[in-house]
This record gives sequence, C-alpha cells and structure tokens, in this order.
Amino acid sequence: MYFYHFLHELNPNNLDQLEHLEYNTERSALHIPEYGRHFQKMVDHAVSIADREERNKTAQAIISVMGNLQPHLRDVPEFQHKLWDQLFIMSNFQLDVDSPFPITPQETLSQKPDPLDYPQNAPKYRFYGNNIKRMIDVAISWEKGDKRDGLELVIANHMKKCYLNWNKDTVDDSVIYNHLLELSNGQINLAENKDELTSSEQILKYNNQQRPQNKKHQRNNNQNRKKRF
Repeated sequence: MYFYHFLHELNPNNLDQLEHLEYNTERSALHIPEYGRHFQKMVDHAVSIADREERNKTAQAIISVMGNLQPHLRDVPEFQHKLWDQLFIMSNFQLDVDSPFPITPQETLSQKPDPLDYPQNAPKYRFYGNNIKRMIDVAISWEKGDKRDGLELVIANHMKKCYLNWNKDTVDDSVIYNHLLELSNGQINLAENKDELTSSEQILKYNNQQRPQNKKHQRNNNQNRKKRF
C-alpha cells in the first residue's frame, strides 16, 4: 500500500502504467521461444499487412534479421530454407508470402520422430556390460574349432578384467567359467580348459599402470586447452 502511495506522490500516471503492465502469462505463447517476443511481434505484424508486396518485403527483412543471428550460416541454402520454415512456424502458417523455397507442410514439421530402440535387457552381471553378451552370442554362432576356442578364451579373459575392475581384488577362474556358462545358456563350458586365464595380479598391475597415464594425458589436455584461451 505504501508503495502505491509513494508512486502516486511521484507521478499519478505511474499507477495507470502499473495497471496496464503486460505479463507473460497474459501473452500468447511463443511458437519458437529462442527468437523472443520481439521477433514474434514482427511476424504477427507481417501477417496483418494487407498489401502483398509490402508483406513480402517485411518477410524478407525478418529473414535477414534472423540470419544475422548466425552470420556464418545465413548464406547457406539449407540454412535459408530452415529460416523460412521457422518464419512460417512463428506465423502459425498464416503468413501468405512468396517463399524462395517449397513451403514445408505443417504436418511434416510437427511430425514426431520414431522412438529409439534402447536395449531393454537387464543383465544379471552388470559389471560385464552388454557387449559381453553380444560377444558370447557371436561365439555360439560359430562352428566348434580352434577359432571358436580362441574367441571363448578371449571372452573369458575380458570377463575377468571387467570383474576385477568392479571388484578390485581377486577372482578365481572357476567363478568366471560359471558366469560364462550361465550367460551362454550352457553352450560355453571352459571348466575343463587347459589354458589358464590371465592372472589377477597381471590384470591389476596393467590397470594400475594405465590409470596414471590416463590422468597425465588428461592433465596435459587441460593445460593445452587453457593455453588456447
């Protein structure tokens, strides 16, 4: 109350201005909010122009201002087409002007893309990742022989590496063999395998050697990035 009284003391017209303030909740929704309210008002003005020649000039001027927001793209034909599409969208396809490009139908622009097919499987042993299951499926599809035996051994060693990355301790080969047997639905059984897997000590030693190098590489990249600026 004191605030209104204070404004009235300064200038009685201030109260009238406050009463006629325009709030966003009372305004029409923006079709492309990125361009802001002033762009929308320019487009609305272009729609209201009765003379077609004047309307075309106004539309060209709006496109020119829109292109100035990204000057490195404004002369690219594909980008120009995109600007005209956005102009028609902001006019709710009510703007009747001569476009240098075919007018994209409203149904096409409002069409939603098909949903992506994300993997819905929830593996029991998440620390192995989804790629292990794909590798196992490929191995099962091969004929039995030296080539398949080699792939199965590679898969088992990779599983052991993934396990140690998660557990960071040690693991017996029999655990890996049992997991592999389960994930392959009993089609890959390495329990009687004569070739031992890579020892846990070697895997952990290799992982420990790689970590400092990765940190050093990342630190060098950060330093180089700072130097550019």
